[in-house]
Amino acid sequence: MKKSSHIYLKNLTKEYQEGEKTRKVLDQLNLNVAEGEMIVLLGRSGSGKSTLLNLVSGIDKPDAGEIKIGDTNLGELNEKDRTLFRRKNIGFIFQSFNLISTLTAKENVLLPLKLKGDTDEEAGQKADTFLKEVGLGDRGDSYPDRLSGGEQQRVAIARALAHAPMLILADEPTGNLDYETGATILDMLNKLVRENNRTIILATHDRDICKIADRVLEIRGGTLSPVEDLSEMTGS
Repeated sequence: MKKSSHIYLKNLTKEYQEGEKTRKVLDQLNLNVAEGEMIVLLGRSGSGKSTLLNLVSGIDKPDAGEIKIGDTNLGELNEKDRTLFRRKNIGFIFQSFNLISTLTAKENVLLPLKLKGDTDEEAGQKADTFLKEVGLGDRGDSYPDRLSGGEQQRVAIARALAHAPMLILADEPTGNLDYETGATILDMLNKLVRENNRTIILATHDRDICKIADRVLEIRGGTLSPVEDLSEMTGS
C-alpha cells in the first residue's frame, strides 16, 4: 500500500542579497516525501542543499511557498513555535557532529529527550538503548574529545533518533570521515532509520550514499529533478 505524503513542499522560493545583486537559490521547488522514505539530495556546493534543509527544519523561512510536516504548516508558526516544533519532531545529523563538548556522550543523547519532556528514567533508558544500538554502550561517560570522528558521529545518530522524531535531516553525515569509517556509519544509519521507520532527507556530495536511498534527487537551478543514472550527472 502506498504511503501518504509526510513532508510536503510546494513552490518553495528563497533568495539572498549579495551586494547589489539578488541570487535565487530555490525557485518554486516542489517535493513530496512519504512516511519512512529516505531521500538523498545531490548537488554542487552552493546549489541550495543546506538552504533547503534549513527551510524544512524551520530554522529559516522561505520567501514564498508552503512547508508541511505531518499536519503542521510551518508557515503558520511563529519563531518560538517553530523552535518548539523542531525540538520535538526533527532530528539532526551534521558533518561536524555538533556534539556539546562539555557533555558526555550519554548527556548529548539525553538532551533532546529532556527538552521533549521525558522523565529522567525514560530519558536514561532511551539514551542507553540507542548508545548500545550504535555500539557505544560502554562509552556513555566519555566526552566528545575522547571519541574518534566515527564514534562522535555514532553519538550524533543516537541523539537524532532517540526522541523518535517525525523527520531526520542529515547534512553531509560522512563528510568528515575516512571512506571505511563513512561506510560503517552509512550502514548503521540505514539500519537504524529503517528499523525505526524514520523519514530522512539527506544532503550529500557522496554518491556512495545513493545506494541506500529510496529516491535520489538533484538540486540544480533552484529546483529538484530525479536522478536515474548517476553517471549522467555533471558533478556534485
